[in-house]
Amino acid sequence: QVQLVESGGDLVQAGGSLRLSCVASGSVFTINVMGWYRQAPGKQRGLVAAIHSGGRTNYADSVKGRFTISRDNAKNTVYLQMNSLKPEDTAVYYCAAGTVVTGWNYWGQGTQVTVSS
Repeated sequence: QVQLVESGGDLVQAGGSLRLSCVASGSVFTINVMGWYRQAPGKQRGLVAAIHSGGRTNYADSVKGRFTISRDNAKNTVYLQMNSLKPEDTAVYYCAAGTVVTGWNYWGQGTQVTVSS
């Protein structure tokens, strides 16, 4: 099992920045991809960004050029640097982990990001 704990969500004005963190613990050797999803009220949860063990990243079109995902393997931590935030970025952000074969097996509890206009 892998446990994921997110932090960093907050209320920020449009144009501002936030950095989310997700610490993984437990059987971290079983996962090879980590990422961030978000879910706004009344909308489906969607992938924001993902990073593979080899360093390859992918992003949702809506955040490309504004968000950056990174990881610190020594700390078992993945980060999401969010710049130029927009009100439409408001959502609960979830950390996720898994493998490219079995998919997203593990989820964090979520952290709220609110961007005011």
